[in-house]
Amino acid sequence: MNPVHILAKKGEIAERVLIAGDPGRVRLLSSLLESPKLVNENRGFLVYTGKYNDELVSIATHGIGGPSIAIVLEELAILGAKVFIRYGTTGALVPYINLGEYIIVTGASYNQGGLFYQYLRDNACVASTPDFELTNKLLTSFSKKGLKYYVGNVFSSDAFYAEDEEFAKRWSSRGNIAVEMECATLFMLSKIKGWKSATVLVVSDNLAKGGVWISKEDLEKSVMEGARAVLDTLTS
Repeated sequence: MNPVHILAKKGEIAERVLIAGDPGRVRLLSSLLESPKLVNENRGFLVYTGKYNDELVSIATHGIGGPSIAIVLEELAILGAKVFIRYGTTGALVPYINLGEYIIVTGASYNQGGLFYQYLRDNACVASTPDFELTNKLLTSFSKKGLKYYVGNVFSSDAFYAEDEEFAKRWSSRGNIAVEMECATLFMLSKIKGWKSATVLVVSDNLAKGGVWISKEDLEKSVMEGARAVLDTLTS
């Protein structure tokens, strides 16, 4: 089977891939690779491959939401990818987490149905958790660099504009410290497909504080400060 969205060739995608939703962030992060090569730009899913710490790494765009990331993961895997770290943004659901700080995700809550029903073929629930070893390496890497991070569960939402303060109270009361849109799909698919995956999120807004947002400049600063810790983990 050949991919129909990621039009790279076998050999152009590394086994280890950093994935992010925003193609602009992927372009920015590709500057950290040695001799990065753009191997896909079809459908706006930019994918770069180059070397980091003398190891081959790809940095790929996964788009927004579960269905989008599922397509990209499936096609990257067809092309040889086996290990994924999502490096995304998130809205904090608790007041003590500040903008620009990091969350290393230990699990993702989700609504049953939709994509999950189609993959699992019934209403079974899969524990949507990341690879333990990969996550532990992230903790070590972020600690070594002295970066401020939190560890916890997130809620993977399918409706960005359904989020408000009541939403924040409801999902934080269920043990989630942040909301994003892709982790549950990433972790579920990794479990049933035999991939390894983990996630680091940069806090871009805080719903518990009335929806205050980080500036573009401060977000890029945090993204780049944490990027080497993520890439070090991928290549260790």
